[in-house]
Amino acid sequence: MKKSIQYTLLAGCAFGVLAFNSKLTAADGAAPAMGCCSGMTMATPMAESNTNGVPDLLKTCPVSGEKLGEMGKPNVFSYKGQEVKLCCKSCKKDFDKNPDKYIKLIRAADKK
Repeated sequence: MKKSIQYTLLAGCAFGVLAFNSKLTAADGAAPAMGCCSGMTMATPMAESNTNGVPDLLKTCPVSGEKLGEMGKPNVFSYKGQEVKLCCKSCKKDFDKNPDKYIKLIRAADKK
């Protein structure tokens, strides 16, 4: 009799762990995936490369100075009608702190 109670409790605990784990997994599904660099979340989602804005002619990341494409496909998005290309997702956080600074760099390169 004691063995059957132990097995029942063990099965109940296992079921509880599985149910709790499925809730955690569902909640994790809503979180953004880890990307290159540090995997930080973005303040605003990035658009696909078709931004329909003023093209960004820089060959380097305006935030880090890294050559675009060395860390994989550049992150491309539009900011106030200006296409912006960054080398990685973590540069987006720095861009968001002072976007006008980096937009000036991009537009200065466009004038050359």
